[in-house]
Amino acid sequence: QVQLVESGGGLVQAGKSLRLACISSGTTSGSWTHYWHRTAPGKQREWVASISAGGITDYTDAVKGRFTIFRDTVENTVYLQMNNLKPGDTAVYSCSAKWGPYEAWGQGTQVTVSS
Repeated sequence: QVQLVESGGGLVQAGKSLRLACISSGTTSGSWTHYWHRTAPGKQREWVASISAGGITDYTDAVKGRFTIFRDTVENTVYLQMNNLKPGDTAVYSCSAKWGPYEAWGQGTQVTVSS
């Protein structure tokens, strides 16, 4: 049973930072890749960042240099550190995990960046 729960969203001014957390229970064994996605108002879901079981990370160009995905293996939590936030980052941020045929999604957390 894999369950993902996001937290850390909120309202923040442009230029400030937020750290999102994805508590990823049920993924302590296996070879799981974790992802962060976002859905902006009126837009389709967009992949933001990923981290493989071995710690290899990747990012969409829009957030490179500003966002960092990392994993705390002890706490089984995947984080998304978001720095220098911009109004265009406003979205519902969701995490997911995948291992072969297994996939799970969190419910999302709202991030609102004001100008």
